[in-house]
Amino acid sequence: MRRTLLALSIAVMAAFPAYAHAPRPGPNGGLKVDAGANHHVELVVSGTTEVSVYIYDAADKPVPAAGYKGNAILLVDGATQRFTLSAADGNRLTGTSPVPVNPGVKGAIQVITLDGTTAQGKF
Repeated sequence: MRRTLLALSIAVMAAFPAYAHAPRPGPNGGLKVDAGANHHVELVVSGTTEVSVYIYDAADKPVPAAGYKGNAILLVDGATQRFTLSAADGNRLTGTSPVPVNPGVKGAIQVITLDGTTAQGKF
């Protein structure tokens, strides 16, 4: 009985990641993903070193970026690129990658909110 219950619990927990939203087109031309339970982030890159990240709440409403900051960890041409993100206009964080970043890049964006909590979106 215990083994059956344990196996059923593991199967149910393994199914949860399937319910997460897959990357989807964002309104600024990038891909938008879930970032924790309360945020979505949209990563916009265009083959240059400039990287923009747009922040939304769980209902996809823009969240003002003032006071927010973040970190980007992106895999570009087989090498990990790490750099900081800072608040810009509207709901946008910006950062400068050490190398040009093309659309479709893989990696993670960490957003640090006003109260110090973090949210992470994986691309």
